[in-house]
Formats: sequence, C-alpha cells, structure tokens
Amino acid sequence: MRLPTIAISAIIGICPLFWLPQLPSIDVAGTITLGAIAFVINARRFRIVGLTALFFCWGVFAAQKIIIPANTLSGRPLQAEVEIAAIDGETTYYGKLLRINGQRQIPAPGIVLYGQALPEKGCVGQIWQMTIKARAVHGLLNEGMFDGQRHALSLHRPLTGRFTQANRVDGQCSIRSQLVSALANALEPYPWQHVMLALAVGERADVPAEIKRLLQETGTSHLMAISGLHISLVAMMGWVLIRGIQRVLPCRWIGWRMPLCASFLLALMYAWLSGLQPPALRSIIAAGVWLLLRLSGRRWTPWEVWLCCIAAILVLDPLAILTQSLWLSAFAVATLIFWYQWMPPLRLQCNVIIKGLISLVHLQLGLMLLLLPLQVSIFHGMSWTSLPANLVAVPLVTLGEIPLLLAGVVLHFTGPATMENYIWLLADCLLEGLFWFLRALPQGWQDIDYRWQGIVVIPWLVIILWRLNGCTRWPASILACGTLLTFPLWRQPPPQTWSVTMLDVGQGLSIVITRNGKALLYDTGLAWPGGDSAQQLIIPWLRWHHLQPEGIVLSHEHLDHRGGLETLLKTWPALWVRSPLQWEGHLPCFRGESWRWEGLTFRAVWPLPGTMDKGNNRSCVVRVDDGRYSVLLTGDIEISAEMSMLSHYWQHLASTLVQVPHHGSSTSSSLALLQRIDGQAALASMARYNAWHFPSPKVKTRYSQQHYRWFDTPHQGQVTVNFSPEGWQIHSLRDQIYPRWYHQWFGDAGDNG
Repeated sequence: MRLPTIAISAIIGICPLFWLPQLPSIDVAGTITLGAIAFVINARRFRIVGLTALFFCWGVFAAQKIIIPANTLSGRPLQAEVEIAAIDGETTYYGKLLRINGQRQIPAPGIVLYGQALPEKGCVGQIWQMTIKARAVHGLLNEGMFDGQRHALSLHRPLTGRFTQANRVDGQCSIRSQLVSALANALEPYPWQHVMLALAVGERADVPAEIKRLLQETGTSHLMAISGLHISLVAMMGWVLIRGIQRVLPCRWIGWRMPLCASFLLALMYAWLSGLQPPALRSIIAAGVWLLLRLSGRRWTPWEVWLCCIAAILVLDPLAILTQSLWLSAFAVATLIFWYQWMPPLRLQCNVIIKGLISLVHLQLGLMLLLLPLQVSIFHGMSWTSLPANLVAVPLVTLGEIPLLLAGVVLHFTGPATMENYIWLLADCLLEGLFWFLRALPQGWQDIDYRWQGIVVIPWLVIILWRLNGCTRWPASILACGTLLTFPLWRQPPPQTWSVTMLDVGQGLSIVITRNGKALLYDTGLAWPGGDSAQQLIIPWLRWHHLQPEGIVLSHEHLDHRGGLETLLKTWPALWVRSPLQWEGHLPCFRGESWRWEGLTFRAVWPLPGTMDKGNNRSCVVRVDDGRYSVLLTGDIEISAEMSMLSHYWQHLASTLVQVPHHGSSTSSSLALLQRIDGQAALASMARYNAWHFPSPKVKTRYSQQHYRWFDTPHQGQVTVNFSPEGWQIHSLRDQIYPRWYHQWFGDAGDNG
C-alpha cells in the first residue's frame, strides 16, 4: 500500500471523532480492533477497510483515555503531585497531575487550577504537592459561539479545580522558563516588550487586549502564533547557514542531506523555545514528515505531502481533530496548493522588486478569497483591510522582526550587551512602525452572519468552473447551485412564527425573543472585571443569527442580570429599556404596563407601582403572549413576592412555559405559583459549578410533580423554543441540535455545586 493511501485511511478513520454523538465503549472498540487486524492480515482486497477501522479505534481509545479522568476524579478531594505547565496571570495555572494519592499517572491528565495564587511565586517546571478539589471540564454551549469544553479536551485538559493546600516539592524552574524569564527582564525597558516576547518565544498571555483586537480586525493575528510561518523561516535560515558553510568545504564533504537535517534541528530547537504550543508542535511534526519524504529520494506531489502531514498529526494526537487551529492550518495549506495549481501567478518581465510585490499580492489575494468559508464559520466575519495589512505586516515581521528577535535571543546569551540593546531597540522601532500603520488603516472588520456560509464558497467554485470551462458545459447546474447557495439570503421565515432562546451565559440570565428578524432581550447576562456576557456572547450571537435588537426588558439591578446592559447600549444606542429601577431613560415595567411588539403582547404582572422592595423581589415579571401560546419571564422573584403577586394578579399568570425564578433556588418556585401557571415546560439558567448549588433538588422535584418538562442550561446548553400555528417545540443544543461526545456532561451526574 502506498504511503498517501495509508494517510487517507488515517484521516478518514480519525475524522469521525469530530461528529460522533457517543464514543463506542472500550470493549466495542477492542472487538473492532481485532476484526480490523484480521482484515489487514488476511483480506488483501479489504485491507484498506481494515486499516481505516484500526485508525478509527486508535482515535476512540485516545478519546476514552482523556475522558476517564473527567469521570473518575471529579467531585472528590485529591492529594496530587502537580507539575506546572503554564501560568496565566496570577491565579490561573495549567498543570499535569503526575501522581494522585501516591499513584503514578501515565499519561498525566491535564488540569486548570484557578482562583488563588500559590504561597510562593511559581514558574513553569515546578512540582507542587496539592490538595485539590477536581471537577470535570464543563463549558458554555451556544450555537455558533466558542466551544470551551471541546477546546479544553483537545488540549488534554479534562479537569478544572481549586487547591486548598500547596507545598513546593521541586522549586527548580524548567530551562525554557528560565530563558523566557531572562528575556522578559531584558525586554522590560521597551514599549513593545509583550509583543516582542510573543513573537520571539510564543509568550502571548501578556499581550494587551487592544493589540489582539487590532490584529484580529486587520487579519494579522496569525503572525502572533509561533506556527508554520515562523518555523519555516527558522528552518530556511538554518539551511542557508549550512549551505554557506558547505561552499568552503571539499566536494566530498558536501551532501544534500546535511542542510535539510540541520534546518530541521534548528526549527526543532526554536519550537522547543516557543514552548511546543499546539501550532508549533503541529508545524514541527509536518516539517519532520516533509524531511523524511525528501530523504526517501522519491518525488512527492504537494497533495501527497499535505495528506501525509495531516495524517501524522492526527495519528500522534487524534484529539487534534477538535482544534480550530488545526482546521485553519490544514485548510490554509490546502488553499495555497489549490491556488498555485489552478491560478498560478502571471509570468511578467519586470525587475525583482516588482515581481516580488506581485507574487505577494497574488498570495494574499488567494488566502483572503479561499479562506473565507472557514473564516466565516469560525470567526463570523472577515477583514476588508487584511490584504493591505498583510502586504506590509508579513514581509516586515518575517524578514525583519523575526530575524532581529532571533539575533537578539542569541546575543542575549552569547554576545555583547551593547549590540544586543541595539537589536532590541531596532526590533521595538519596527513594531512601533508596524502598529502605527495597522492603526492608520480604516476599520475593516465586517461581521458576517450565518446566511453567507454558502455564498463564501463561490470563489472556489468560480475558479474550478473557469478552469474547466463549466459556464458553457453545465449552465443549468451552475444556476441551480447558485440558487441553493443564496437561498438563505432571500428566504423569509413564516410571519406567524416566533421563538424564545435562553442563552447559556453561566450564572446569570439572558433570554432573546425573536420574530421577523428582530429581537427583544430579557436581561443581559453577567459582568466580570474586563468583560461581560454581551461583549463575549450576546452581541456575537445576535449578529451571527442576523437579528436586529430593538429593546431590553431588565428584570432587576443585580449584576448577573444587567451585566451586559452598557455594552449593548453602546453597540445599539437606539435600544429602548424597560425596568422597575426608575433609572434615567428607562421605561416603566410595573404591574399594569403592557405593550405590543411584532404582534406579540407583553404584559407586566409584577412589581406593584410605587413598591419599596429592592433586589430579587422587585424583579419585573412579564408574560409574553401570541394569543395562543405564552411564556412567563420571572427574573429572580422569591416566594414572598410570588404570594403577593398571586393575591393581586393571579388571573393573568397561566402560561405555556415559565422561566424558573431565581435560577432554581429553594427560596422561589412555590407550589402555589407552579399550580397557577399550569405550564408544560420550565427553563432554568445557571452555571454548573455555582456556589449556591442551584438548582435545588426539591425545586426540580416540585416541577416534575406538577408535570413540567425541565430544561436547564448546564445540561442542555442553549435552549430554543419555536412557536408556530401548528404548535411549539423545544430544541436543546447539547442533546438535540449539536450532540457530540465531547459535549457530554462528564463527572458526577448530580454534581452542580
């Protein structure tokens, strides 16, 4: 069997890890493995099938291995020996559990420890003895948003937790940590020190958020990751160095293999210096595969090399299939191969500088057009200024900044301090000029919603059809394809339909009511130092779903309900706000208030006008009604207010669905309220690991006894209820819309505290 065939078999076998709703058990995978081995050995005609099944089982075993710690170590105190692998800020540590209760762990499961600082300043490479309360990884899950749980599993971090005690066992920092610390001290006087450290050794934790945002808006974020671009540059420098040495050697000492091997070793050293982060590790694996293919002495096509590199990465780490960065890297390389084969640059008779500029424009144009499908799918937008930004940034960083920084690193440990300072100063000035240029560019980021996912594939189709003369050969097929791709743009939802979506915002509340492409929000999630739910989740979600928000109903003043209010008002200043807070600019939301919006009737049933209550019991309770079905939104109302509400306004509480008051607290959801509402389903919003152990088990039991169907965001993620004249349906993201093995509820099924 040829090597590319084996590579295709490996890719096909491991790719199902991305789509499987459940993993086969270890026993089932073992049985498949035995059958596959028999196919490979005895059935020549079906050998490729057996080999694909073997790779599939290899991926399943890798996935089962990563979720075992999440299911067995969660929810109980552990005496663990932890090696610090990375540090983010002062209170977040990424570690590996070397020993648990005295037993060696092979392989060592990864864990994220957060919430407090170590007794002494820690560094990467240290080993600590800790008492840990470990918890299975769990992430927010909303349609089209960042998938934190999948990301954590792809990085082999199935556990999170806090430590109550920590004693240092081995205080020796790793060699790389010492080198990075020395470089950080040397770069401290320079304004662009954090960016220089990120470009030199991959330490991006301290890069300011403003710089990260600017890089994303200009489409130059890829320059900050130590990946294929940097690794290839270092390898090329090593190759040039050895070839230069060979020019003065006798002919019998000159071999073509030596520059290749030396360049790979130099690239490997640089990847180690950058911390062997996933992009760098994948790049060095690909470089190793390319080296072995070159040393084989055979001629390999670009697609064969690409297949072998992707297969090697997946075989060495099957969980890499879950990472967005792998998809981006693989797709980018495939794009370049396709672009240069199907749209080669024009051969012009001009000087070297103009020819180089034309080649760079050709390269960036191909990447901008052909990476659109993946970029829209992952980032939900594109940068119109990425072409001019990359035309300046790529050569400046790769040919100027990176060589200067590498020279500075070498001089820091070997050369005179004066020359080193000049190098750092020049590198700092280059970055100053680069970011001045990026800031001078017009605002180029364009949000793109889900409707354009088919249209952004058109550049690929246009190139293929043009090269194959498809416009004259298949006109009817092209017309049908164009109609299908543009269908989401001109398709209008039925006017009678509307929906209610409870977003998974953690320990807070945000509900979006949508109809006819417009949205109204009930509460805006929570806020924290440096961010809020609106900035991180609500605004991107609204834009991705092509919804225009028109108003906000704010239940009460607590930060987990109004956290994103200011951000939403800055983004859409024309939004009206209703609340019981009597703040400037807020419309009233008291009993007796009612209004119409997009054919729906909104009626406030609590609090009473002129109430002196504060906090939870002043929550604005609103009933949304389409004439047939209704939803009762209750905020954080508690039992005392529930009883008062029932005595004053009980006639208008009956509803099809209810938002569970106060996140399922035992101080809310009285039996009298549930009986009066007489609903069919209850929707609750809270974080899985919340300090109050919401929801209360007796509250869930109470809803069940009253025949409510229970849905909550920790179990279901985003919950959407669609209403139409034919009826209503509930769709939960974790169970129905996007069921995947890596979205499961790991650990103790009843542990929500």
